[in-house]
Amino acid sequence: MNKRIAEAFVHGKAFIPFLTCGDPSLETTEQLVYACEEAGADLVELGIPFSDPTAEGPVIQAANMRALAGGTTTDRIFEMVERIRKRTEIPLVFMTYANVVFSYHAGGCRAGRAGAGVEKTVSGTEQFIKKAAGAGIDGLILPDVPFEEKEEFASVCRQYGLDLISLIAPTSEGRITEIAREAEGFVYCVSSLGVTGMRTEITTDVGAMVKLVKQEKNIPCAVGFGVSTPEQARAMAACSDGAIVGSAIVKLCERYGRGCVPEVKAYVKRMKEAVEILCFP
Repeated sequence: MNKRIAEAFVHGKAFIPFLTCGDPSLETTEQLVYACEEAGADLVELGIPFSDPTAEGPVIQAANMRALAGGTTTDRIFEMVERIRKRTEIPLVFMTYANVVFSYHAGGCRAGRAGAGVEKTVSGTEQFIKKAAGAGIDGLILPDVPFEEKEEFASVCRQYGLDLISLIAPTSEGRITEIAREAEGFVYCVSSLGVTGMRTEITTDVGAMVKLVKQEKNIPCAVGFGVSTPEQARAMAACSDGAIVGSAIVKLCERYGRGCVPEVKAYVKRMKEAVEILCFP
């Protein structure tokens, strides 16, 4: 397991915010990372924008489009991560899609245009992962890559010291044990069917999913998809090792634009306090 990712879970229940890189600007994204750390975040998930983000709901889809329209590129995101790493050791994980990794070439085109450069599959994957590791990224989440097809990414991640984060969902059922056996870093437990987005109620038996993982491997499990309120975060963290929140934070970025940093910081602080109660009653 990557050392920084392991450390994210050693002090109790983790809170993991998600940010779409470049929304509303890369300069703002960088400041948001520092603000999230100051507010108590244990790990930050950085979304590389893509033109066809199939796992995302309308809030994060719109953020992807805004970031791309604003000129966000994968290389500019790498440069941002390099700047962040000069100031903090907070664990950082990229969340993006296979095509972004496949099509990457240094100095390349805009982040995540669907269908671009697929002929660079092998060299693109290695270039991307090598560059990510060199910039200071600790892990990679690819929600559109099935477990059965992950090895072409996992082998390169292992070579460069990144954890390829596995996802399990309510529909994984009999495959959870197999996925857990090969999981690295932490397991991303998808709490709800469908795409990302804020939900008024989460009915999935997340505890049962986590129990199956833990029976197979002693690895942290964090719950995302639909978590947006302190009460939901506390409930999900109670049956896992942490909570992940994306759409609610991205919504604040949309609402407040470049003035979103104090709003997001206050929100992350409330969410971290909600999961921390479980460790310090």
